[in-house]
Amino acid sequence: MALSRRTFSALAGSTALGFALGGSGGPGAPAAYAARSVPTGPAPAAPRADGRRHTIGYDQYSLVVDGRRLVVWSGEMHPFRLPSPSLWRDVLEKMRAHGYNTVSIYAAWNYHSPAPGTYDFTGVRDLDLFLRTAAETGLYVIVRPGPYINAEVDAGGFPGWLTATAGAARGTDPTYLGHVDQWLTAVNRIVRRHQHTDGGGTVLLYQIENEYDGHVTDPSGPAYMSHLYKKVRADGIDVPLFHNDKGRNGYWIPGSFDTGGEKGKWLYGFDGYPSPSQPPPDWGDFGIGGLRGGATASPRTPGFVPEYGGGWFDPWGGVEFGGKGYAESRRTRDAAYERRFYLTNLANGLTLHNVYMTYGGTTWGWLPAPVVYTSYDYGAAIDEARNVTTKIAPMHQLGHLLQRVPDFAKLDRAADVHVAGLKAYHLTNPDTQAHVYVLRNDGAEEVTSTLRTADGDDVDLTVAAHDARLITTGLSLGKRRLRYCTAQPMFVLTTGRQDIALFTGRYGEMAHLVLECPTEPFVQRLDAEAAWVYDQGVLHVTAPLGQGGLTRVLVQRGESDTPLLLLFADDATSVRLFPYDTPSGTLLVYGPALLRHAQLDGSAVHLTGDIVGTSGVEVWGPRGISSVTWNGQPVPTRVTVSESLVALSEMPAAPRPALPVLTGWRRRTENPEAAAGFDDSAWRAADRKTSFSTTAVPAGQPVLFADDYGFHYGDVWYRGRVEGDLSDLESVSLAYSTGTQGMLMAWLDGVPLGSHRMPVPDAKTVRKGSWAATAEFTAFSADGLRKKQLKKAGHVLSVLVRRMQHDMDGGSLDTHKVARGLTAVSFKGASPKVSWRIQGAVAPDPVRGPQNNGGLYGEREGWHLPGLADGGWEAVTLPRADKGMGVTWYRTGFRLSVPGGVDASVGLVLEDDAARAYRVQIFLNGWNLGQYVNDVGPQHTFVLPNGILRSRGSNTLALAVLSDGTSEVGPGAVRLELLGSAAGGVPVTSVDSPGR
Repeated sequence: MALSRRTFSALAGSTALGFALGGSGGPGAPAAYAARSVPTGPAPAAPRADGRRHTIGYDQYSLVVDGRRLVVWSGEMHPFRLPSPSLWRDVLEKMRAHGYNTVSIYAAWNYHSPAPGTYDFTGVRDLDLFLRTAAETGLYVIVRPGPYINAEVDAGGFPGWLTATAGAARGTDPTYLGHVDQWLTAVNRIVRRHQHTDGGGTVLLYQIENEYDGHVTDPSGPAYMSHLYKKVRADGIDVPLFHNDKGRNGYWIPGSFDTGGEKGKWLYGFDGYPSPSQPPPDWGDFGIGGLRGGATASPRTPGFVPEYGGGWFDPWGGVEFGGKGYAESRRTRDAAYERRFYLTNLANGLTLHNVYMTYGGTTWGWLPAPVVYTSYDYGAAIDEARNVTTKIAPMHQLGHLLQRVPDFAKLDRAADVHVAGLKAYHLTNPDTQAHVYVLRNDGAEEVTSTLRTADGDDVDLTVAAHDARLITTGLSLGKRRLRYCTAQPMFVLTTGRQDIALFTGRYGEMAHLVLECPTEPFVQRLDAEAAWVYDQGVLHVTAPLGQGGLTRVLVQRGESDTPLLLLFADDATSVRLFPYDTPSGTLLVYGPALLRHAQLDGSAVHLTGDIVGTSGVEVWGPRGISSVTWNGQPVPTRVTVSESLVALSEMPAAPRPALPVLTGWRRRTENPEAAAGFDDSAWRAADRKTSFSTTAVPAGQPVLFADDYGFHYGDVWYRGRVEGDLSDLESVSLAYSTGTQGMLMAWLDGVPLGSHRMPVPDAKTVRKGSWAATAEFTAFSADGLRKKQLKKAGHVLSVLVRRMQHDMDGGSLDTHKVARGLTAVSFKGASPKVSWRIQGAVAPDPVRGPQNNGGLYGEREGWHLPGLADGGWEAVTLPRADKGMGVTWYRTGFRLSVPGGVDASVGLVLEDDAARAYRVQIFLNGWNLGQYVNDVGPQHTFVLPNGILRSRGSNTLALAVLSDGTSEVGPGAVRLELLGSAAGGVPVTSVDSPGR
């Protein structure tokens, strides 16, 4: 039985912070209590903000919460990649229903801080709301606030203003640490209210820094980590702390830096993104051992992967996945990949497992790092449009298994076994003597082989190519004991007067279950597909998986008075089975696409959730239930032999709302900044002589770097007043520096000189975050410029730079400070004097934030906002075939009428001839939802999140089209597309979108 709170406290010892943790001092130090002092038993109840104190401990096996072992089965999502707070609940409820007990999040410094000392946690940035929602959903939270997060976001999460400040980042520079302390004070003020230790919420773990492998061998690294540790503790964070080692280096294990005398409260974690083309690595008990062995670097703390590949990111041009985008990521890292790689982790003793990403979302506006485009779908189990994909099945099955079968929280390596043709792992629980076998096929052909179990049984089984199978023996199925089953257990639970056990596998496989029955039981085959036979004290049950949906076999009497209901399901069926704990007992619901919530009210069961395709509903629950409602509507039911309530008729599939055709377009050209007579007197003078950038300031030239003048995001304009005779001018050279896919356009006296763009990344440059080039323009190649004009005394050189984003600082080299914008300007054949002015984005949008807008004229004038009066714009139709260099805006409105109770996910699709060179900034109701580059791709579909998209109301779409003048340009076809539809969903509140 589980230890009581009192016993647990006595074993752990008292601490000032009110919680006990194992593993102190260093990797060889003794735990705060012996591992065997925490026996195998039920997992803790789902967490919530209950106002009660809770203990969080650990040993080498697992976390221990309130004296019970907890296997962390976590998924990563980022609130900032879903700018509609209502939809946070949707994703979190999908995660909980599909087996996750924890959500891991980054808090991005740049997202919350538009200026030094200024922090915004309102609206789409409401971290407090997210943490409350997670608690209401029943999920633990792992909080990761950096200060550096990487995460494929601009500057790795550092705010834009930090790029123009003194002091080296990610070290002990006092200026940098001063800014860091302000950020941590702001974010920790919120996090500490939601810690599970005092019952304020469900925050379970807290990460400091991320993938920090800089300065490890010099004193500044440990001193920096020590500063962060002490700062976080001083801010009142008392949950366990950890760091995410970049790879497996053994960096920042317990005892590697000063924690101010505090011991035993630090976990070692490491990340990994193994390729699907390679065998799964052993990063724990079956691996190489030592500091570079993964979990073996810290043998007294549980195996912890704060990030493990749930997909992979795709760069501009799509070279990572052959131009096929995230669909190819999902195909190559599919459900079989998850089984093969995640089961290998489980076999290696990794009991804190976070899948990065589980929901990737959208890196909207100017949030993405240079290496990625707008979509951050990642090939995750839940796609960018919030649809649950086929990758959810292993997560669902393993998540519920780890929550409902406690044996897996405490496993030791057992005697090696040999299974011909397969990689075999053997583990056992020292308390229950249950055995676990992971059998992995790394080959390209299906393998049929035989496993000899510890009990001496020969189990025949087949493992598909590049797949894996989990086999268990000796598990308790309620009051009875499993001998073995060729299908994987998903849960064992008790509802009402019976035990229920579910076993899962691939469609069409024949599951063979052997149950120890000393006395012959009474067996009922409740579905025709199953078969059974009793022989010499064991019951054999076989069932073809999936052919009839769910297969049920009821075992009664014999040596136990408690009935056992055996369920068999293939992957597609298993993800429609949802266990749900209530104060009155456990429910099991079968049928719908998603169960969000269940409540027992007397004899009535009230269910809410989603229906996608036509489906029935079946409910097992405590004794006495007699009626069911679904989303508030009564469901006529009958009672079955297995004591469930089953709907008398199926519920209809979700409607697929019709979407309007986008018409009524209006068009207006901009870039008046190119004209010689444009008034730039209000622009900033670019006259600085020094910079904190890592880019050197060219001798004899002013600083032209955009960040030095406070322009950190989006496009930036330069206007140079050129004094002197240019009649002998041969060419103008413009040196500039941008993120990936940056570009430049230039005009002299209002006449186009030409454009330049950075190359599309290839396999060698896919990680390159900063690109520098020099664009040289011959003066007389510009149509309209003549020597007579150049002889004038004064001229204006206008330059528009699409600067893209800041590089990340993964190597702790201040690469986020590499210049953006123009870096130097030179003239051949002339030596004029030039005075520069610069203009980028105006004051940050108070609701949408600083990453929403850049410095285009239309952005500064509000052409992207829904309230703009555009009646005077030119009426046009799409597709277009325009010519010329510069910026043109297109606007239209559309109205949606999605029925109430339907969650429709809508995308915007842009398509055109790939030879046309132009890019589009997409604004919906004033929100910058992404950048489309027609001739680069691979992204053509942009998710329009509900809340920003008014699914029952009017919407304004604005497209800012940048043409480099080298080809005809669009837009081409622009249309809305339904990406998913479910009857159910969550209530959605419109995101505040003030117009002009």
